[in-house]
Amino acid sequence: MKIITKSSEAFLYQYLNNPSPTGHEAAGQKIWLEYVKPFLDAWSLDTYGTLYGILQPNKSFRVVIEGHSDEISWMVNYITDDGFIYVIRNGGIDQSIAPSKRVAIHTPKGMVKGVFGWPAIHTRKGNDTNITATIENIFIDVGAKNKEEVEKMGVHVGCCITYEDELFKLNNRFYTGRALDNRMGGFCIAEVARLLKKNKVKLPYSLYIVNSVQEEIGLRGAEMIAQTIKPNIAIVTDVTHDTHTPMLKTKEQGSIKCGDGPVLCYAPPVHNILQNLVIQTAEKKKIPFQRNAASRTTGTDTDAFAYSNGGVPSVLISLPLRYMHTTVETASIEDIENVIHLIYEVLLAIDPKQSFRYF
Repeated sequence: MKIITKSSEAFLYQYLNNPSPTGHEAAGQKIWLEYVKPFLDAWSLDTYGTLYGILQPNKSFRVVIEGHSDEISWMVNYITDDGFIYVIRNGGIDQSIAPSKRVAIHTPKGMVKGVFGWPAIHTRKGNDTNITATIENIFIDVGAKNKEEVEKMGVHVGCCITYEDELFKLNNRFYTGRALDNRMGGFCIAEVARLLKKNKVKLPYSLYIVNSVQEEIGLRGAEMIAQTIKPNIAIVTDVTHDTHTPMLKTKEQGSIKCGDGPVLCYAPPVHNILQNLVIQTAEKKKIPFQRNAASRTTGTDTDAFAYSNGGVPSVLISLPLRYMHTTVETASIEDIENVIHLIYEVLLAIDPKQSFRYF
């Protein structure tokens, strides 16, 4: 089923290429809102930046579809007298990919370009021959002669740092870039809103299309917005690992492959009755899907919604992703369209009068 249009793909590139580090998501949220606003009846923003649109407002039964808008990043932690910058994590960013990467430092004066420097192979002798990147030894060079010059650029402790890599197509079958985790989820729920508007669907409940902040440091945006909306059902979309690339172990991490469809997660926070509704819908509409299992929690915003407000029936529909938390995160275009299609069809199948109690 072809879903992504030229205009929606143009939005995708704009949205994915805009940096949106955890705690500083506002610019990306504005882009998302500009695209989705024509499909909404109303919208709102909470104090930490979580944005949500509403269809059919003021109905007693409330359904959430949700993705998160933030990306992993670095933060300036220390500036040496010689003008080199040491960093700490803002989310689960991987130091091993940092050396030789180009970066943008977000300052009050605008973006400052820099690079993660690394000693040349010729200079690494003895115990340093195979030196690996650690939080302690990676550093950023902005071309400054000293600390004072760095500070004159507007760089200070606490500034966020993002990579400059942008979205592109790989073999015309995949999207590849940074921050598909999880602005691709934000794209999917925006496309669901577009399809509902296009098809003139009138849902028998209020639908909240939620683009949360601060997932990467502990599901914080979802925690807050769940208390605000108090939904009856939550459908969360995020990414999960394609386990069929080299160096991954399917016996430990399950068997998930890009191109084989959305992934339904089995875990204690996932509500069995809602999960069954998703499965029945996928089978009825012939949407391919895969399964994975998670111990204790899903590690996604599903957990925040599920355990809020005395318990909210929640389900997780994931997009298979290669090379998570790198600058070349890679997802199948077909899978993305199937995630959109599945969420859309599940929304049509939800009956507000159905009981979600187990017995």
